[in-house]
Amino acid sequence: MGRYIARRLFQLIPVFFGATFLIFAMVYAIPGDPIQALAGDRQISPSTVQALREKYNLNDPLPIQYAKYMGNLFQGDLGESLRGRDVTEIIRQKFPVSLRLALLAFAFEAIIGMAAGLLAAIFHRSFLDMLVLVSTTAVISIPVFVLGFMTQLILGVELDLLPIAGIQDGWRSYILPASVLAAVSLAYIARLLRTSLIENLRADYVRTARAKGLPQGRVIGRHALRNSLIPVVTYLAVDLGGLMGGAIVTEGIFNLPGIGNEIFRAVQNQDGNIVVGIVTALIIIFLLMSLIADLLYAWLDPRIRYD
Repeated sequence: MGRYIARRLFQLIPVFFGATFLIFAMVYAIPGDPIQALAGDRQISPSTVQALREKYNLNDPLPIQYAKYMGNLFQGDLGESLRGRDVTEIIRQKFPVSLRLALLAFAFEAIIGMAAGLLAAIFHRSFLDMLVLVSTTAVISIPVFVLGFMTQLILGVELDLLPIAGIQDGWRSYILPASVLAAVSLAYIARLLRTSLIENLRADYVRTARAKGLPQGRVIGRHALRNSLIPVVTYLAVDLGGLMGGAIVTEGIFNLPGIGNEIFRAVQNQDGNIVVGIVTALIIIFLLMSLIADLLYAWLDPRIRYD
């Protein structure tokens, strides 16, 4: 187990550097001058422009900028924004909002999606199965911003059941945005588990378990379901990192002060330090969740070994 974890961590190193360099290069390639964007319509002297470009290493080639950034990162310094705000402090302030949103969305998609997929597989070709297929197809086909406005109008305005913006009402404020954020992933998980479980229920080892006289619940829960959960666990682990970064549209619709909203404003203001700092933190979360998913495989399927 120890050697496996060490090997996986070693494999994550090039992925981390490759992903962070790609993000850094994309921010570097954004057209326009970030110093001029900072000044807006005001005129600033050439000496001030030069001083600011030197301060933020904007005159250096891309590889030199990246090397300096990574050197500071390994010392725990994510730099500061063009407006003088510490990026680490920004993440510390905004991260809890996005984390609550992502965790609640993750719970929705894991519980509801897996329950829908399990029932659809058990009652294959029934009305319930068709209902799951039709409803998930409909959810996947609706754009996120349309779904967000629909839930705000129906559940928030017309029925007045839940708040539609801000975080003033505590956890109740996150229910609508979390359900919108989880909707598409929930549909994919339901369909993924349904397909995987139907396939495993037809496998020889399940027929053998039934021939031994094992109860139907044990056959499904202990044998077929555990193997069927492997692709679902993979999707969930990857999606948790995606939920953190994919909340830009959702946070904008529901006016949540999270890191997704902060990234959107930073891109508008051409403040690359904020974008790179937040995305770097998200990359680390994504890689850790991927490692956790790998470690769960052996528990779900004893045929998987770590040697």
